[in-house]
Amino acid sequence: MGRGWRGRAAKAAPSAVLLWTIGYGGLRVYWAAGNAPEFPPLGTDLFPVAGWGAVALVGAAAPLAVALRRATRWRWPLAAAAWAVSVALVMLCPLLLLDVVAVLVPGLGLAVDPAGIAGRLGCLTGGVLLAVATDGYRRRVRGDRPLLGGPLTRTPGWAFAAAYLAAAGCLVRLGTQVAVGMDEIPFAAGPAVLVFEVGFLLAGLLLPLALVHGWGRVFPGWVPLLAGWRVPRWLLLGPGFGLGLLLVVYFGIGTGQLAVETATGSWDPGDGRYPLWFFWVSMPAYLLWGLGLTVASLGYWRRTRTAGA
Repeated sequence: MGRGWRGRAAKAAPSAVLLWTIGYGGLRVYWAAGNAPEFPPLGTDLFPVAGWGAVALVGAAAPLAVALRRATRWRWPLAAAAWAVSVALVMLCPLLLLDVVAVLVPGLGLAVDPAGIAGRLGCLTGGVLLAVATDGYRRRVRGDRPLLGGPLTRTPGWAFAAAYLAAAGCLVRLGTQVAVGMDEIPFAAGPAVLVFEVGFLLAGLLLPLALVHGWGRVFPGWVPLLAGWRVPRWLLLGPGFGLGLLLVVYFGIGTGQLAVETATGSWDPGDGRYPLWFFWVSMPAYLLWGLGLTVASLGYWRRTRTAGA
């Protein structure tokens, strides 16, 4: 299940990328030719590049997959190009964060668009498959060394720092809301808003700290019925990596867009409820939250894995 499973996945990944390019690439060509759905509410499933730009990026994965499978020596330009395309494909899916919130907490008024979700999940799948193929190439020609490091016997300082930075990002975001006023949050609109706010605090404070403290590996005494039992590692790694990466992609793209709009004077204040400084504080805070959560999850993954896993 450990190295054998990873080896089989890495070996099959280039072929999977080719099949994905044919299937998903065909769909993107069809959509780019003027047959795309409306994709509410923004009119696009991918951002900031869609249409024929997305087709070109998807198409670039196929020759890279072939080259990765055939190469017998280490060629850093090939690896760099494959990693770049993989990351770019993932970065086209920032709206998945809104999809997750809309599906998990219905009632917030966020649109659930099946076609848009399918388009984003398809793009994300290709990015992940190409990343697996690239890492498989690296392992095959340079040795079976873990890309992100081996198991850890203790939680490192960098993981603690990342976890507390994630919590700080959450608190800063909360502070910006307090500064402009809590009146805009429709607490009286229904239970969905309260569920979202509770989840916000759990994901921003409890989750990152659980990733670096002992009570994130063994249920503490204050947890009824489960005290003393080992915490299933993916109970924390799933939301840790998932939410962390979604926050990084969404608010990384958003912060970049905000920087361009601020520099060019094209920023749209919308209904004027929030000033520009609010976005310049809250969006980087979200980005810090996501980065810290991702790095803390990496530390937890290495801390809880076994040598053969």
